[in-house]
Amino acid sequence: ELTRAIKKRLDQIVAFEYFGELQSSGFGKMESLAGDMHGDYSIRVTANYRLIVSPKSSNRSAEALKRCDTLIIKGVVDYHGKTNKLNWLIP
Repeated sequence: ELTRAIKKRLDQIVAFEYFGELQSSGFGKMESLAGDMHGDYSIRVTANYRLIVSPKSSNRSAEALKRCDTLIIKGVVDYHGKTNKLNWLIP
C-alpha cells in the first residue's frame, strides 16, 4: 500500500512543470525543511511518511525556485519514529 502511495505521489509531482507551481498548489502539504536538510522540502505521502525532494537550482532565490523544472528525489522518510533520527525507508 505504501509503495502505491509513493508511486502515485511521484506521478502527481511529474504533472507540474515548475517547482513554483507545485509549491503554490498546496499539494501534499509541502513544507520547507531546516537544519541538516535546509533547502529540501517534504511532501506528504501518508500521515506518517514524507517524500523528501530538493529543487535542482544553483540559485535558491524565490524567483529561481519558482522557475526550477528539476527536482532531486532524496527519498522517503518516516517522521514519527521514537528517536530524533529520521527513519529513511528509501534513502
